[in-house]
Amino acid sequence: MYLTGRFAVLVGCGIVPVVLLGGSAPWAVLAMWLVVCAAVLVADVAAAADPRALRVLREAPARVRLGEPASALVRLVNTGQRRLRGRARDAWQPTAGAPAERLAIDVPPGESRAYRVPLLPRRRGELRSAFVAVRSAGPLGMAGRQAVIAAPGAIRVLPPFHSRRHLASRVARLRELDGNTSIQVRGQGTEFDSLREYVRGDDVRSIDWRATARASTTMLRTWRPERDRHVVIVIDTGRTSAARVGDSTRLEAAFEAALLLSALAQRAGDHVHLVAFDRVVRARVTGVEGPALLPALVDALAPVDAQLIDTDWDAALAQARRLAPHPSLLVLLTAQESVDASRAFLGVLPSAARRGTVVLVGAATDTTLESAARERGSADAVYRAAGAEAGLSAARRVARAIERAGADAISASPDDLPPLVADRYLALKRAGRL
Repeated sequence: MYLTGRFAVLVGCGIVPVVLLGGSAPWAVLAMWLVVCAAVLVADVAAAADPRALRVLREAPARVRLGEPASALVRLVNTGQRRLRGRARDAWQPTAGAPAERLAIDVPPGESRAYRVPLLPRRRGELRSAFVAVRSAGPLGMAGRQAVIAAPGAIRVLPPFHSRRHLASRVARLRELDGNTSIQVRGQGTEFDSLREYVRGDDVRSIDWRATARASTTMLRTWRPERDRHVVIVIDTGRTSAARVGDSTRLEAAFEAALLLSALAQRAGDHVHLVAFDRVVRARVTGVEGPALLPALVDALAPVDAQLIDTDWDAALAQARRLAPHPSLLVLLTAQESVDASRAFLGVLPSAARRGTVVLVGAATDTTLESAARERGSADAVYRAAGAEAGLSAARRVARAIERAGADAISASPDDLPPLVADRYLALKRAGRL
């Protein structure tokens, strides 16, 4: 049962009969008025339809991207004998972005009504609604019945993949590299593409003498960068990935870089493997090819959050080797900016580079440090500038240590990191290292 403001107004109106009719016995008049109010309350509650007679059916999209509007449909079926009027609330988590207003419902007996609940998710992962709360109002609007009806529902919110806007330009460069125009010279990491007629200036070492003997002219082999290379992406989900850079976290920037690189490598015909790891596997995608790769990646990464623990890098690289024993490219998306905190990471990096694997280390950096390092004008600003400069100096030392270990280091803002990683992948393709 619940009470409305109307009932409070009704009780408050009792002051009128108390003043006019109370005389020498105001308490008796007040008691009689309260009895009348209680009778009205009981009658209004008894006349209200039973909300437990409602059956709740749900229709909601299984997946939606973060920040994109969605809607869930709640269908109320009245199995009772009375018309049910009142309000309902679909109990989504606050981060689902459901409106605060209650739904005004009116369901005749034996019929159903559908109500749409707009959603605007503000967090990745599984967003759930466990129940629908229904209030059935009495005919007088003084009180009514309420019930909580179990109706579990869930929507998986996927990473937004904002870096998709960079994919078209990189795919065009990839086609220029090895799609429409094949490389004409033999080099490291190239494979046979097709035959064409020899023209002056071509490398005579690429002449195919067997094809020349069968044809009436000199035939030349053309070459292209090798396909079917294995690209392994390791996303660090340890405590350093929880740091905020810009409007999001380092982990979100790592997701964007991994998705853009995966989409580009899939277009290039390479095999992509991904693992998100700190001390246990948080997400793993392997053996998925073609157009199914990107949906599998975003679905696996959706519930992954940063963990406030240090990453076990020996176990992380062991997981990478399980995905592909001899990868051509190993991409480590992490944040290593402190010399002391990076010792374990730097200790395992040379062993990965010695296996003949190209190792790429990408990190999202806080661009506000550079502006803070240039601040002057007050003692507080000078102290902030000194702290920012110390942080930048430590990050540069770690980057030089990564390069001495035989890996490539890329540090950029969250918006710039994904295209830079993709550009480095294309540069490795162009150089014949992939």
